[in-house]
Amino acid sequence: MSYGVAAALQAAIHDRLSNWAALSVPVFDAPVPGAVPETYVQLGAEEVRGRSDGSGGGAEHRVTVSVVTSATGFFAAKAQAVAVSDALDGAGLTLTRGRLIGLWFERARARRDGPSGRNRRIDLRFRARVEDN
Repeated sequence: MSYGVAAALQAAIHDRLSNWAALSVPVFDAPVPGAVPETYVQLGAEEVRGRSDGSGGGAEHRVTVSVVTSATGFFAAKAQAVAVSDALDGAGLTLTRGRLIGLWFERARARRDGPSGRNRRIDLRFRARVEDN
């Protein structure tokens, strides 16, 4: 197994989302600093499993990207979640370390969140297969 590509994968995902024209909200990979925007995207949890073989180190990353909004209803969050999915599903990202074999949409969950359920949150999960040679 290799966890060596984890930072490079996160940076590539953040860069892709930050520069995706259809995504019109800020993208964070840390807690939101200062005033919280009405709608934003945040890189979240990650699970990694080893997938090394005879050719070298590898891993499968399950990455969560969240769309959070205080807007009424789910429409604003879903519009941005579609942009996240379009940006990442099947994307050929270039990594600063290792190589991305593939990046695929796996599932999403929409729910109420925050104090008294006033916010809306959509967690999108993607599966990334990487090699670290």
